[in-house]
Order: sequence, then C-alpha cells, then structure tokens
Amino acid sequence: MSTTSPIVTLALPLQPTDHMQGPEHARVTLIEYGDFECPTCKVAAPTVKMLLDQFPNQIRFGYRHFPLQDAHPHAFLAAEASESAAAQGRFWPMHDLLFRNQTHLKDNDLHRYATEVGLDMADHIYLQRVREHIDSGRRSHIRATPTFFVNGVVQDISFGMLELHKAVEAAVRHAHHM
Repeated sequence: MSTTSPIVTLALPLQPTDHMQGPEHARVTLIEYGDFECPTCKVAAPTVKMLLDQFPNQIRFGYRHFPLQDAHPHAFLAAEASESAAAQGRFWPMHDLLFRNQTHLKDNDLHRYATEVGLDMADHIYLQRVREHIDSGRRSHIRATPTFFVNGVVQDISFGMLELHKAVEAAVRHAHHM
C-alpha cells in the first residue's frame, strides 16, 4: 500500500484573460494563486521577480486570486481593486503597490492607491472575475496561499521559496533537453 500523496495538478491552464508576465512562447509556466493580505505571498513576490529576471525568455508567469477571507478580511476587496486596475492596463503596478502596503488594504486605502497609479475605481464590477479565480483554485484543490504550479504541477513551498526556485530551474533545464 502506497503512502505517497497524489500529485495535485492545475485544473485550469493559463487563460488569455489571466495576468501574465513573460513571453507567450515560454516552455515553463509558473502560476501563483495568491492573496494580497497574505504575508507569505508578499515574501514570495521577490522570488517570482527573481525567477523572471533569471530566466527572462523561458518562463511565463500567471497570477490568480485566491483571497482567504476568513484569515484576511481585506483580501477580496484588494483583489477586486487589482482587477479594476487590470481593466485599465495597470494590474502589475497595482499588484506591487498592494503588496508594499499589505497592512493597509481597507476601502479608503484602495481608493487612494488607485489614484496613485492613475485609475478610476469601479465598485464590485470585477467581483465575478475574482470568484472565477477562487473557483479554479478550489478545483485545483488549493487550501492555502501562495500556491504555485510549475507546468501544471503543484510545488510544495512549505520549507521555503528555495523549493520553488529549484522546481523552476529543473523545469527550465528539462525544457532545454526536449
């Protein structure tokens, strides 16, 4: 009888509507399900940036929302604010601003950040978009943030971000030998 856990795979591959960085032709896809109020997600963001810098033409990174509302009461509104920014072509600046100001994500803070990055905030127009991300995360058996998938397979980062770096590096190496 085997005691190994089944491999968790991504239920929904990267979509054209996802928030992405990196070239379309990249052979390695890294997807994060994150929460703007999650301290570990904030710690993970520089690692993702470092990976994109280290492998500039080899990784396509996608970010999806998975606000854990019970633990992070402002995360859902922050996700909506980032979607409003995305509709105006400013997702990544808002993404970075929200993580930099993670302890200040109340409604009035979000409106102030929108003004800082030159946006018009729309109330609850993007609620469904955030819910779609949450639904795809649940179908991928996500329970915590951040959760990362490298080429569709979940990566255990419970022992630190070095594990994610090793997984991406291995995927890049493997892609070169194909």
